[in-house]
Order: sequence, then C-alpha cells, then structure tokens
Amino acid sequence: MSKKKWITTPLFLLISIGALKGQERDDRATILNFKGIQYTSKDSLFYTNFRFRMQNRLGYSNVLDGESNGKFDARIRRLRMRMDGYIYTPKISYSVQLAFTRSDQDFDDTGIPNIVRDAVIFYNFSDDFYISFGQNKLPGNRQRVNSSGSLQFADRSLVNSNFTIDRDFGVSFNLSKKLGDMPINAKAAVSTGEGRPANSTDDGLAYTGRVEFLPFGDFTNDGDYSEGDIEREKRPKLSLGGGYSYNDRTIREGGQTGKYVQNPFTLKTSFADAIFKYQGFAYQVEYMRRDVDNPLNKTKEDKPEDTYAYKGWGVNQQTSYLMNHGYEIAGRYTYLKPHQQISDFEVQTEVLELGLTKYMKAHRLKFQLNANYMVKGGNYGNSNNKNSWGGMFQVELGI
Repeated sequence: MSKKKWITTPLFLLISIGALKGQERDDRATILNFKGIQYTSKDSLFYTNFRFRMQNRLGYSNVLDGESNGKFDARIRRLRMRMDGYIYTPKISYSVQLAFTRSDQDFDDTGIPNIVRDAVIFYNFSDDFYISFGQNKLPGNRQRVNSSGSLQFADRSLVNSNFTIDRDFGVSFNLSKKLGDMPINAKAAVSTGEGRPANSTDDGLAYTGRVEFLPFGDFTNDGDYSEGDIEREKRPKLSLGGGYSYNDRTIREGGQTGKYVQNPFTLKTSFADAIFKYQGFAYQVEYMRRDVDNPLNKTKEDKPEDTYAYKGWGVNQQTSYLMNHGYEIAGRYTYLKPHQQISDFEVQTEVLELGLTKYMKAHRLKFQLNANYMVKGGNYGNSNNKNSWGGMFQVELGI
C-alpha cells in the first residue's frame, strides 16, 4: 500500500441506506461509486471502504521451434476483495485484501491456498509518518508496489517476476518529507523473509529499504504509482526511486516467493527505477539485481536439488501515449541476464511487447490487448533458441 489517500482526503458525501429504502436509518451511511462502497458509523468512530476487482483473460503463446504446439490461457487471472478503513480514530487504520483464484494464491509453489494477501494495521503518528504491522507489500521495486490493477500491460515484466521481493509479514516505517519543494519518501521494513504462507519464523529475517525523490513535485492523484499518464499531467513529473533488500537465510527460491529448499539462501537484491509523465506521455525504467553466494541448492550428498535461486540482473523499459477517447498505445522492452553460475538452467532473455488499451473508467474499467515476442539466448529470428510469440486480451473491472 504505497499511499493512503483515504486518510488525508475528506470522506465523500454519505447517503443513508435507509433513505434508499424509503425509511430512515440514522445509525449508518454508505455510498457506492468507483472508489468503492463506503460506510461510516453515525459517531464517526468506524469507517470502511469495500472494493472488489477481477481480471478475465484469453491468451495464446507459441514457441517457434516447429515442435511445440501452441498454448491457450483462458481463465480468471485475479478476483480480489479489499477493505480499508479506520477504527475509533483515523490514527488507527487497516487494510485487508483476499484473493480467490488459484494463480493468485501461491498454490503451485506451496501447495496451500493462501487466500490472505494483505492483513495489516497502520498507526499514523502524523500526516507524514506512519508505521505498519502485519502482512503487506514490502517497499520494493516500483512495478511490484504498483497495484496489478494499475498496470498498462496484462502482466508485470520478467524482471519483476524473477527478482521481486513481494509480500511479507513484519513491521515497516514510512516517512514523507519535503526538501524545499521536492517531496521525499523513505520506507524501511523488517520482515520474516518467507512471504505469505509462513506459519513459523526462523532466525533469519529480511531487511528492506527504499527512498524516492520527486524533483518536480507530487504527481496528480498519486500517478507515480500507476502506469500510463491517465491524468495527462500539465507539467512534467518525475519520480526517482531505489532500494535494497537483504534476506538472511531464506528457505524459498526467491525469498518471499518460489519453491521451498532444503538449505537456506541469503539473497541480496538491489533495485532502481524512475517514472516520467507529461501531457499523456509516460516512460518508466526499472533495474534489478540479485546476488547469492551459492545459487545452486545442494543436499548433504552434495547433489543439487531441482531448484535454484535466480542470480543475475535485468532491465525493463516501457513507454506509452494516451490518445483521444481513452485509447493508449504502449511498448515495452525487457532484458534479463542470468549469472553464469546458473547458466545450466537459465539463458539471456529479451522480450518485446506492444499494447493497446481502452480506458473506460481509468484503471478501474479497461480493455487490454497485448502482443509479445520473446528471444531466448540471443540472436533475433534464430528458431533454434526457441524464440516465441504470444498475445493476450484482458478485461479489468473493479470498484
């Protein structure tokens, strides 16, 4: 949760449910719009905002080696429900998010349907400083911290997929200040290091920090954490961010994600990113790198397991322009370079993607059409490297 707009923004005009039914109900009030179903008690000691969203998709991919058959992907990618609000005082707030599709529950890696994505409590000391306690996104790379509902492509990049630090249980500290007219955001977290399904904690924890600089001031409606210039910024806006995560002796391939391993890894992940928006044009870039002393997990018999930690680096770049009537064209280039220690398992990968999006209600209701071409091992057009192409159509709907 990167920003908590409902804390600093006055509550919307509330309409009594009883009035909607033709009878007076003075103990509660609600409103339904594209910012959720909002509820507040008469004494203002309790407030909640309920939202849901879903992503339905149809995709196809094909490897250009003359041997593989094409693969279809037709499913509900995400179905989520979320509640945010405060109890007794706006200083004590919360966020709960649940997921109801298999691919959204980390099921394949853990064998457990992890329904809970977020369950976190915030204490707001002031408008510019708060702490959190519970399970939530760590202050990692920008594309991961972005909601999946605010992306301009159907999925995040391969750079994010291989290096992200994702969600974890712990405590975080969040500070927003201004250096002159320039906003600065600093975030730090101490967490378990094993991600969502952990039911016990070992003595190896994860330590994460991130800093952001906005030299031209704040983006309109927190646009630095949504892709594409939906707001058509009237003045140039830029955000520069970077951070580091040290995950001590994690028992999963990717720290907070991936399969479990017999011998712990210590993962050191660094990241830097930037986003720029101006009059419908948007550009963002993200660099991530992971270091692992020994990425090949070995048993006592000194034999590698059928798993490893991804060691290497990658860069993702994407740009877009918002045209008239809510149509957006976008392009993305992703480069992934594995370390030579895992060259038996991973090869250099490049991905070119094109996207066309029709925004009906910003990111809350949109239609996305993507096409991609993936090159494995270098040399565009060399079918021996199992290059592949694919396409995806996705509909996002939420409140």
